[in-house]
Amino acid sequence: MPISAIVPTLNEEKSVAATLERLRAAGPETEIVLADGGSSDRTVEKARPWCNRVLVTERGRARQMNAGAAASRGEILLFVHADTLVPLGYVAEIAAALADARVVGGRFDVALDDGRLAFQLIGRLISLRSRLTRTATGDQAIFVRRDLFERLGGFPEIELCEDLEFARRLKRLGKIACLRNTVTTSARRWQREGLARTVLRMWAIRLLYLSGAPPRLLHRFYSDCR
Repeated sequence: MPISAIVPTLNEEKSVAATLERLRAAGPETEIVLADGGSSDRTVEKARPWCNRVLVTERGRARQMNAGAAASRGEILLFVHADTLVPLGYVAEIAAALADARVVGGRFDVALDDGRLAFQLIGRLISLRSRLTRTATGDQAIFVRRDLFERLGGFPEIELCEDLEFARRLKRLGKIACLRNTVTTSARRWQREGLARTVLRMWAIRLLYLSGAPPRLLHRFYSDCR
């Protein structure tokens, strides 16, 4: 099954090359599509050598991922954040999961790139919550069959929680593969803003969204708390 990896970026010059290098090294045949939201740094320059295609799109992670998906050719779409390293066996693991026709898509477990116990615990708790709810955050490298992605209309183009909403819609279509191998994502958010504050804010946003709060309001709340 040909895989297209869609990587949305915005001013990620410090991390994007490592992300793309891992995607290419672990999946030489993977089509890599970068969807940049108008970076003002050297993100595009650093990314170009690893990519099959580079797009400059309207800013907004959901819009960028949808544009990247539309420009790609693979039967399987894999969405990878610019600060996230996929596991070396990602191609084989995705293929094995999707060999089951009941599986519509899935995600990986996640680990933070900070070895301290508290940060490792955060990664395990995120993975556990995801496994229990069969939903995922964008940090977990969501993958999906193209035809089902298109049936769902792609990611909802909202200011926040587009990954949560997409995952909720996807699981209604069939089985979600919760792969135990881990992607490694940056801990910078927790390091910069503090563990407790970041966790509380993320849970507050999640609960408010599930309670029906408008994404625009949640985005304002998220920005005000930074």
